[in-house]
Amino acid sequence: MVGRTPEYLGKKIESREIKLSMLYVLIFPLLILYYAGWSLVAPYGVSSLNNAGPHGLSEILYAYSSAAGNNGSAFAGLNANTLWFNVSLGLTMLAGRFLMIIPAMAVAGSLVGKKAVPESLGTFPTNGSLFVVLLVGVIIIVGALTFFPALALGPIVEHFLAQAGKVY
Repeated sequence: MVGRTPEYLGKKIESREIKLSMLYVLIFPLLILYYAGWSLVAPYGVSSLNNAGPHGLSEILYAYSSAAGNNGSAFAGLNANTLWFNVSLGLTMLAGRFLMIIPAMAVAGSLVGKKAVPESLGTFPTNGSLFVVLLVGVIIIVGALTFFPALALGPIVEHFLAQAGKVY
């Protein structure tokens, strides 16, 4: 893409649309990791855990991941019926549902105002297999970089500790 401006549906994608798209992509993990991190260091957050160690981390991360995805479920080992978890999970659910609309609508509004440009030799087609492979690759890489550290600190550590005979 060096030297070319990407296009989508005949409209030029510029830095404003890229920045708004990245904001859209980052809202979900930032919500999860911010509130989960706060819950893990605050005494009123960890007091609701029935399981310590890596399983407790997994319980809190799952609760916030579920809330940001508008499901609202939690593991049985987490007492989420406290003031802290009711408020923070509710805010996460609200932000996960509505905060992502703002950058998506801003990108749409920005693209509507642009004039369509004719296809040229520099146009990267979005209906081919190369685009699909690149899109899936970016989704996997962003997801892995976002959640692999939490996966490594939660279920993977718990597995190795269970193999060593320590359970929580």
